[in-house]
Amino acid sequence: MVVSEAGEARGCRASATMPFAAEFRRQASRRRTQLALGFMVLLPLIILIAFQFDSGDDDNGRNEFSSLVELATSGGLNFTLFSIFVSASFLLVVVVALFCGDTVASEASWGSLRYLLAVPVPRARLLTVKLVVALAYSGLALLLLAGTALLVGTLRYGWSPLRSTVAAELEPTEGLLRLLAVLGYLAVVLLVVAGLAFLLSVTTDAALGAVGGAVLLWILSSILDQITALGAVRDFLPTHFSTAWLGLLSTPVQTDDVVRGCVSAISYATLFWGLAFWRFTRKDITS
Repeated sequence: MVVSEAGEARGCRASATMPFAAEFRRQASRRRTQLALGFMVLLPLIILIAFQFDSGDDDNGRNEFSSLVELATSGGLNFTLFSIFVSASFLLVVVVALFCGDTVASEASWGSLRYLLAVPVPRARLLTVKLVVALAYSGLALLLLAGTALLVGTLRYGWSPLRSTVAAELEPTEGLLRLLAVLGYLAVVLLVVAGLAFLLSVTTDAALGAVGGAVLLWILSSILDQITALGAVRDFLPTHFSTAWLGLLSTPVQTDDVVRGCVSAISYATLFWGLAFWRFTRKDITS
């Protein structure tokens, strides 16, 4: 087979190989995709049911959390905010790591990666399509969580102003816009997890190792960020601005840390994706 300098086989157009729609449908048929997206829909329902069984009699040791619960049951927007709050620090990290860490490593573990490249699909094209599909499903998971929470919360608690512990009461329309801004910022922050998981995915044949490694490194960064003795070093940790979305709920809106968080997240994600492409286009594919 004759290969051009661009990595394409002669007579083969790279853009015609491995269509995005075909890969999207292929990933949709996988059980892990169905379970992950299904759980995003199920979680708000579980929280809603849990609230119905909460008598509110036992508040020992949970005063701060109980105040958040009271806010959550005051309207659909507040219920959505609560669902995002309890999911952002861990659950969403796991889901994004699953979609982005499993995408290449699983092909290698099944022994199908070399056959995809033999179609022939240029390596850069394969990685690009898989990354875009993984990001698309990660974004879909975030939207499903927020959308389901907003739907069931509004049906149960009504369409009321958005309230939080860091802001004055916001009218429903403005509150909805603030929630959309929060989702947008979380999507940007989670690009770091996506980039790290994707980098690990192209360096190992074990999908579980790529997913677990990304989650563990994120947790490690979160722990280090709590150590004040590190001083200014903490500003360079990828998790340092992970909760800056709270500033989007304040009155007036605080955007300084949001901007810093976006710059940090995009920089880390770009670095990890660049290393992933550099590594994959130079490694020997034997599985």
